[in-house]
Amino acid sequence: MSYFARALGATALLTLATAVQAQTSVAPTESGQTRNPAMPTVTSYPSAAAGNGATTNGFNLSRWAEDWRVMRDPAKRDDVLDRLKFLPLDGDGDVYLTLSGELRLRVNHTTNPNLREVRAQRQDINRIVGGADLHVGPHVRAFAEIAHGGISGVELGAPAATLRNDLVLQQAFVEGNAEIEGVAVGVRYGRQEFTDGPNLLVSQRDNNTIRYTLNGVRAWARGSRVRADLFDLKPTQYGDLGTDDDVSDPARRFSGVTLGFAAPTGWFGGSKLYVDPFFWRRRNTVGAWGGRIGPATRYFAGVHAWGDAGPLTIDWTVNHQYGTYIDQDIDAWQVFLAQTWRIGKAKTAPRVGFHVDYASGGGGYGDGKLRDAYAPFGNNIYYSYGLFLTPSNLIAVAPNLTVSPFRSVRVTAEYQLTWRDSTTDAVYRANGQPFAGTQLIRDAKIGDVARLQAIWSITPRLSFTGRYEHLAAGPSLTRAGFKSSDFLAGWLSFRF
Repeated sequence: MSYFARALGATALLTLATAVQAQTSVAPTESGQTRNPAMPTVTSYPSAAAGNGATTNGFNLSRWAEDWRVMRDPAKRDDVLDRLKFLPLDGDGDVYLTLSGELRLRVNHTTNPNLREVRAQRQDINRIVGGADLHVGPHVRAFAEIAHGGISGVELGAPAATLRNDLVLQQAFVEGNAEIEGVAVGVRYGRQEFTDGPNLLVSQRDNNTIRYTLNGVRAWARGSRVRADLFDLKPTQYGDLGTDDDVSDPARRFSGVTLGFAAPTGWFGGSKLYVDPFFWRRRNTVGAWGGRIGPATRYFAGVHAWGDAGPLTIDWTVNHQYGTYIDQDIDAWQVFLAQTWRIGKAKTAPRVGFHVDYASGGGGYGDGKLRDAYAPFGNNIYYSYGLFLTPSNLIAVAPNLTVSPFRSVRVTAEYQLTWRDSTTDAVYRANGQPFAGTQLIRDAKIGDVARLQAIWSITPRLSFTGRYEHLAAGPSLTRAGFKSSDFLAGWLSFRF
């Protein structure tokens, strides 16, 4: 993988440097952009549910999931950057290049970092990303993406490689596809983002400066209403210097199958609903629970139901986890139930909703079965912008409201109440580590979390996102010496 990645990365850099001479629309947000739509991805299964994340008006968090062939037509281009979305490399345009990029400038301010009464932390963060997507005819492609992460500030400690990194080959893969008897089939090999599952279990982790990627193979077959995806992947273990120290993690492996079924669109008077069963396996030779480190094999058997039915949007997941950790059997459950209701017909109409979540706990610090649920690499800000909570030994209830006071502004407010499932186990933070001593406290209440997020699409390419959170620590934390915390963040993001 390392030789392939370096070669593909060098090719991408050279192509990027030469293509800008040929010249080349959305302010991205974390959920999508607003721009004239590009052509949909060629697939017989509904592209929105093909396991590549949401594409909104042509833009996707995973830039390889975009299809900009519409920019073949000069009349569709609005400015010089649109020219970079389709750069023909042969006479008829069957071989072409799509370039992409992002610049993000961000500031985080956290009081009582790590929920300890210490000096506030400030992180001044920058992200720079450049990507190249080479298409050779309709059936072969190669994609490469490089990234830089920088950080300065106050009380930084030792920043992780996902925050400070001189240069990362963030993604690099080759892909082939075909159609056989009306079924779209394909295979992708290399370093890639993987989001084919519930967002709370697998995601790109866009909150990080350097995104979460894996290395290996993913293959798929997609009919008109049914699909199947198989994968065998190892996470990227990032160094913090350059591309040479980013390798496939030898201690961890993630593999399995995700299926998809598209419900008839006539249900409930018109809907777009999907049911995705999944069966995964995660192996980790250095698993850690309760101060012990040892081999773990964890299986995930579950189903994800999601989509829209009129004004109602649902995102429901149930999964059972089993396997072994050192000498313990694993027996854990997660239930995630999120739903919102749109008040009005306009897309900008207010939405009211709530989510109720259960992640089992117990056994992390004792004998018997290990009942602590686990998310392989899910959306790590879902329960706390400050990364203080995760779906292990957790019960959460959170009503929320989303409004658009102006056409280009979206504001979401949420109030979350959280408890532990097991009071003989710890409270766990987003990186999977326990808050030390909480396993000795017998109170169930973790605390309350008040959150506010605003996204302003300033121009088609430029956006501003602001977040505020107050975590009011409950007795599970305070009796172990932990404090409440305020988190404030804001960033500008420019993408093409």
